[in-house]
Amino acid sequence: MQTFFRAISLASFVMSASIISGGAYIYFQREAILENVKAQVTAHATEAITNALPQLLDGAVPEVGGDLPLPEGEVPTGGVPTTLPAF
Repeated sequence: MQTFFRAISLASFVMSASIISGGAYIYFQREAILENVKAQVTAHATEAITNALPQLLDGAVPEVGGDLPLPEGEVPTGGVPTTLPAF
């Protein structure tokens, strides 16, 4: 029975030591980890925007030219004066 308790005690010590050492490693490497994550997020966001822009712009920009004829004669102004008043 004493052997069982020693084994449990040793396993507990190993787990506690690994948790403490893992936490210390992450604490001391936090800046490098954050910079790595920032670089990855920036790269993925840039790639996503670059891939999405052509699709968004193709649907938003109207076709120039087309089958519509150009207007002939005077272009109506809709009651807006075309000359500046003299002061």
